[in-house]
Amino acid sequence: MGSITLKQVAKRFGDTEVIPPLDLTIEDGEFVVFVGPSGCGKSTLLRLIAGLEDVSDGVIEIDGNNATDLPPAKRGLAMVFQSYALYPHMTVRKNIAFPLKMAGLDQAAIDAKVNGAAATLNLADYIDRRPGQLSGGQRQRVAIGRAIVREPSAFLFDEPLSNLDAALRGNMRLEISELHQTLATTMIYVTHDQVEAMTMADKIVVLRAGHIEQVGSPLDLYREPANLFVAGFIGSPAMNIINGPAAEAYGAPTIGVRPEHMDLSHEGGAWRGVVGVSEHLGSDTFLRVDVEGVGTLTARADGEFPARHGDTVGLTPDPERMHRFDANGLRIAG
Repeated sequence: MGSITLKQVAKRFGDTEVIPPLDLTIEDGEFVVFVGPSGCGKSTLLRLIAGLEDVSDGVIEIDGNNATDLPPAKRGLAMVFQSYALYPHMTVRKNIAFPLKMAGLDQAAIDAKVNGAAATLNLADYIDRRPGQLSGGQRQRVAIGRAIVREPSAFLFDEPLSNLDAALRGNMRLEISELHQTLATTMIYVTHDQVEAMTMADKIVVLRAGHIEQVGSPLDLYREPANLFVAGFIGSPAMNIINGPAAEAYGAPTIGVRPEHMDLSHEGGAWRGVVGVSEHLGSDTFLRVDVEGVGTLTARADGEFPARHGDTVGLTPDPERMHRFDANGLRIAG
């Protein structure tokens, strides 16, 4: 079991309220990602769940039991930080075994759990090496292995891939997602990277200034962002946000159009603009187009779309996939 429920949980540091009262339910076995810009409160919220911070108000329940005042060691959770926190003088085997040894398990049980975790994480060939002999991705897998052997009811990840280069981040995203499928255990994952959120989560919690802006599946947030903040934060490249007469022509104070939902052409188009920067990525090309009276828009084209700096192109938004927002920045349904 690994269900976690927050009821009117709040956190204050002195007179500063960093997490206003909020409610959140995380179901057993879900992969939930807390995402938002730096300083939005996502790591603080994770630390409240872990018991590393005391709540100022509210109740935290784990598997239906009140865990608000329980110390971290009694909550049945395992946390993985962005710093691996491995013992440099210990082998991989001893690092993974450390929490079991502290818990007083017999050696046979320790060996069985460590070997199982090493096999799951493809660390069997490195089991007798020390952390200094491993890559960053391998060290992060050791840290995850140390959490796995505890058999927690939920895993808490605090930006675990921040110290890795782009290629390793991509690989580790896949490995953690596959691990979730293998273990079928609740995972809560904190990141500022919305690509990680979109590719890994069953459910995303978008935070801003301690408030929950929206909760939903990646596709829910992509297709129906609740407000301008979520619309601009979810999706890569970001949604084009358009105000003024160009938006009013489509019946709203503000409209949002994703780069992939605009048709590009050399002739015609709802808007005409001049190509600035082009990003050629092979299968796709992203064009930054300066449109007078509208602004600079990003449009996605086929990777071989012929357009150079200074060319004039036409842009036509797909009205069926356009997002409309009212004067308060809230999504207009329909």
